[in-house]
Amino acid sequence: MFDAVIFDLDGTLLDTEALTQAAGIAAFAEVGITVDPLFLHSLIGRDDVTGAGIIRARYPDLEFHSFSEIWKRSVLDHYAGGIPLKPGTHELLGAIDQPIALATSSTRVQLDYKLSVTDIAPYFHHLISFDDVKQAKPAPDPFLLAASLLGVDPARCVAFEDSEAGAESAHSAGMTVVQVPDINPASGRFAHLVAPDLLTGAREIGLLPK
Repeated sequence: MFDAVIFDLDGTLLDTEALTQAAGIAAFAEVGITVDPLFLHSLIGRDDVTGAGIIRARYPDLEFHSFSEIWKRSVLDHYAGGIPLKPGTHELLGAIDQPIALATSSTRVQLDYKLSVTDIAPYFHHLISFDDVKQAKPAPDPFLLAASLLGVDPARCVAFEDSEAGAESAHSAGMTVVQVPDINPASGRFAHLVAPDLLTGAREIGLLPK
């Protein structure tokens, strides 16, 4: 039914979003700001450049460079105990016969770090990071590049995403989209299927047998 499978990373395969949110709360607290968790939720699925713009607009008096370094340190502190996988990650990746690519809004440095402390890198034929595209999600560029590198028609790809920005990106690329929401609920606007977990989504979309 599909010629290739493209996965998002954070919140889809890696259970990083809760850790990143906690790191953000701690970083804001360090500079004397009690941040609304819902504001941090608005950053989910966004690349660092876009996220920085959102933070600067909300807190124009924040000395952003110093804050950014504090947040980076806080993230590494929260990741130090390990980055857990989302349920079903190994079972799904190991069961897929089609070529697999990863399309993330993480930078190449961030991507390499996350893969170095987990064990899923061998599953992927290609890794697309923020540094590899002109426009990050929700633009279709990451998914279009993934399809191109795999040598397949985007319309013959199924994409797994958790965030709205990611689902919009894959949908705009012309792919079949399975959205497995993490922290933020899914609107369903950009998904062909909204599923409670990876394996259910794979079965319901026809990637794996029911």
